[in-house]
Amino acid sequence: MRVRALVGSAAVLLALAACATDAPASAPATADGITGELTVFAAASLQGPFDEIAARMAEQHPGVAVHPVTYDGSSTLAAQLVGGASADVFASADEDTMAEVVGLDYATVFARNTLQIVVAPRNPLRIGSLADVAALSSSGGKVVLCAPEVPCGSASRTVLDGAGLALTPVSEEQNVKAVLTKVQTGDADAGLVYRTDVLAAGDTVAGVRFPEAASAVNSYPIVALTHSDAAQAFVDLVLSAEGQRILADHGFTAP
Repeated sequence: MRVRALVGSAAVLLALAACATDAPASAPATADGITGELTVFAAASLQGPFDEIAARMAEQHPGVAVHPVTYDGSSTLAAQLVGGASADVFASADEDTMAEVVGLDYATVFARNTLQIVVAPRNPLRIGSLADVAALSSSGGKVVLCAPEVPCGSASRTVLDGAGLALTPVSEEQNVKAVLTKVQTGDADAGLVYRTDVLAAGDTVAGVRFPEAASAVNSYPIVALTHSDAAQAFVDLVLSAEGQRILADHGFTAP
C-alpha cells in the first residue's frame, strides 16, 4: 500500500510554515520583502529548465537563499518527503507520485512530457519502433528502463502493455537520467526516456518517436509544501509566462 503524507492537514501545514518562515537574521531586505531560504525537490527530468528557473528566482528575489535544486526519481523524492525530509516545493513527473505527498487539489499541473526511444548516435541498430525495442531485448540486446515505481517506468510499461509487447530490461533505473546515461556510455543499446532528455543530450544520442507514446503522456504537478513567500514565488515563476517559455525551450509542452 502507498502511504500518503497528510501534508494537507492544518497541523502539518502550520508546522511546515513555521519552519519555512524563520528566515536567517542576516537575510537582506528586498523591494518585494521576500526573504528566507528555498529548497526545491524536483523530478530528474526537470533539471535543465529548473536550473534556469532557480537562477531567475535568485535574480528576482535577492533576499532569498535559493539552494541547489535536489533532483531524483519522483518516487524517491516522494518517499523522502513522506519520511520527513524538508522541502519548500515539490515538482513530480506524474500525478500519482504527487498524490503520495499531498492531495492533488493542492498541486497544479505545469507541463507535460512524452516518451521517446533513445539509442546511440545515428541509430546503428536501425531501431524504428517500439516493436523493434522488444525484438532487440528478446534477441539478446541490452534495453534499459526506469523502475516500475518511477513515473518514466510506469509510462514505459503502459505503452508496452498497450502495444501487447513483452520486454525484459537488463536493468531498471531509479530515474530517467540514469537510463539516458546507460545509452550514452554504451552500457545499453536502447531505452525509453522522455523526449526532453533526448533533446538535452544533443548529439550524444538519437531519439526515435513512436505512436504508442501518446497513450502515456506524463503530467507534471507542482506544489508549495510550506506557506513561505519564497515557496509561492517559485511556484508562481514556474507557472508564469517566463517559466513556461523556459520549459518550452527544453521541450516540455503546456499543460
